[in-house]
Amino acid sequence: MNVLQIFPVVLALLVLAGTGAAPAQTLPGCSVVAVAEPPREVLSCTSGITLDLEAATELGFVSPQEDGPPQIIELERGGALIEVAPGVARPQVRTPHAIAAVRGTVYALDVTPTGTSVFVIEGEVMVARSTRSDTRVLLGAGEGVDVSDDTPLIVRQWGAARVQALLARFGR
Repeated sequence: MNVLQIFPVVLALLVLAGTGAAPAQTLPGCSVVAVAEPPREVLSCTSGITLDLEAATELGFVSPQEDGPPQIIELERGGALIEVAPGVARPQVRTPHAIAAVRGTVYALDVTPTGTSVFVIEGEVMVARSTRSDTRVLLGAGEGVDVSDDTPLIVRQWGAARVQALLARFGR
């Protein structure tokens, strides 16, 4: 089965703007907390998913039912640190450049107009291009991949400076 065909598509758009205003919409079963340093919002869901979102991150959710946990998280821009408890809902994260299929883990994504970077803190994440799911890589703890239209998917151990810079964006 193709990674793009795994989950049904029923879209509920959520845009979080880093203006300090309340989010336009929240997911059922999730609470939102604004954090000041660094500015971000944290969504904690009863389904076992926690999304730590940089200010001005744009994302949407796809759920199988209106009140169910998100099956697909569409990250259009910005950074997100995602924690998924093992054995619970395993959402797929789609960006304009990549698809990350969760295996019960903690990982971070950074989406820019030219590419998506995925870094795994613990657990495993399968990553494929959003345009071609025939080439996939499996990332383990401490590994990352940069996905753009014109570069091969190469799994790398990220250096301490790059990891620290990414995690600092989420106060870690």
